[in-house]
Amino acid sequence: MAQEEKNIPVEQQRLEKEQIEDMGSVYRTRGAHAIHCLTVIGQVEGHVEAPQGQKTTKYEHVIPQLVAVQEDPAIEGLLVLLNTVGGDVEAGLALAELIASISKPSAAVVLGGGHSIGIPLAVSAQRSFIVPTATMTVHPVRHSGMILGVPQTMRWFEQMQERITGFVAAHSGISEKRYTELMMRTGELVMDVGTVLDGRKAVREKLIDELGGLSDALAWLYREIEGEINCHLTFPVVQ
Repeated sequence: MAQEEKNIPVEQQRLEKEQIEDMGSVYRTRGAHAIHCLTVIGQVEGHVEAPQGQKTTKYEHVIPQLVAVQEDPAIEGLLVLLNTVGGDVEAGLALAELIASISKPSAAVVLGGGHSIGIPLAVSAQRSFIVPTATMTVHPVRHSGMILGVPQTMRWFEQMQERITGFVAAHSGISEKRYTELMMRTGELVMDVGTVLDGRKAVREKLIDELGGLSDALAWLYREIEGEINCHLTFPVVQ
């Protein structure tokens, strides 16, 4: 390992260190295949900055990374590691849509938690994993600021919730009806409505594909990448 690090130019090492510190991502891992590792931690920050002292994932940092994953021919797959409390609904949903639209193999791993808008991010990858001790909190869209008490506001909340529910159902095995039931359940969360699912319950509800951690997700990515390579070798394109 020490010899490998010596062979890497100093400038490249510095840039990779800055990438990890500033954006929480690892550009082109040095394993069997080039995997881009993206972390989503703390609060997903959207158009408004989060209060100072909070851990955040800024959507303006993540979007260019996802574009690079799709466009860079050297990157073979995407690994998303999640430990998020949720955050800006539209920013989180935008990132989830981008991850879902990437044509290369992608896998997501829920570690500590994937709450609120973190759920669409967790299911947006082609294959989702969750460790047994992780939790996912399903609850309705909420707003912390001032709102107008008019029917239009309530309808806006309903439309936003429909967008999220539809996305989750389309990218996982859970139905819209069941997801709504979990979201509106009373008696489980203190001073709130919703449901907390641990890793096994999330898989049982078909919200997440399977129990597993980092090695499981990487093994799946490698199989998918190697399957695509073998497919191209077996069926060459005829000009």
